[in-house]
Amino acid sequence: MSESDNGSRKISGLIKWFDSKKGFGFIVDHAGGSDVLLHANVLRSFGQSSVAEGARIEAMAAPSARGWQAIEVLSILPPESDTPAPLIDLMSSGAEEIEKLPVLPARVKWFDPFKGFGFANVFGESEDIFLHIEVLRHSGFANLVAGEAIGMKVVHGKRGAMAAAVFSWEWILTHANATGSGSGGGGADVSGGGGQATGGAGDTGPAEQKPAGRSDVARIAGLGGRPPLCIQSPVQVSEISFG
Repeated sequence: MSESDNGSRKISGLIKWFDSKKGFGFIVDHAGGSDVLLHANVLRSFGQSSVAEGARIEAMAAPSARGWQAIEVLSILPPESDTPAPLIDLMSSGAEEIEKLPVLPARVKWFDPFKGFGFANVFGESEDIFLHIEVLRHSGFANLVAGEAIGMKVVHGKRGAMAAAVFSWEWILTHANATGSGSGGGGADVSGGGGQATGGAGDTGPAEQKPAGRSDVARIAGLGGRPPLCIQSPVQVSEISFG
């Protein structure tokens, strides 16, 4: 992997582990060598509070006294899987059917990783959408925090509405910008197999209280805000501490 003038380089690898409470984890670099540190502040600047073990990641890394550290996350993709999360309510929905569902902009109401579930609300709607930890893991997340902006594909099972796939806010904004504004309800006119990508910054959601459609997502993208977990500037290696 080529290095820049300041010694930083682009890396591609897999998440070895990440602990939200400790505030850091490590990336296994495909190029070999020692593991690369991933600090929670760097992950938050990408718009996520957690990342699942085995998730695929691209990042910029720089050397430090402690070894190589990620200084910017470029993209995150879920761990490779050809099937939906193994939940009874998802058994009737195949991977192809879930693939075609719209991605709805939402905000986490609460999530408890020890209980293994939580709830989120689609922007402009009061219905609680069930979030299961296995769906998070299949989508590349290990945890979520209250107020976090995400995207969801929602199915309706015997126990009510639940997320079949979860997307980062960066993914929402990237694909909203790609599709452009337009009319239509029922969510953003974007689909994918749980993949995530970099993009613009998030916002607190649409001002109008109505079901979020493609035009809503495009309008959110145009506001240029940031989701609450994002910091306002790139993280420098010198700023990273372990406490």
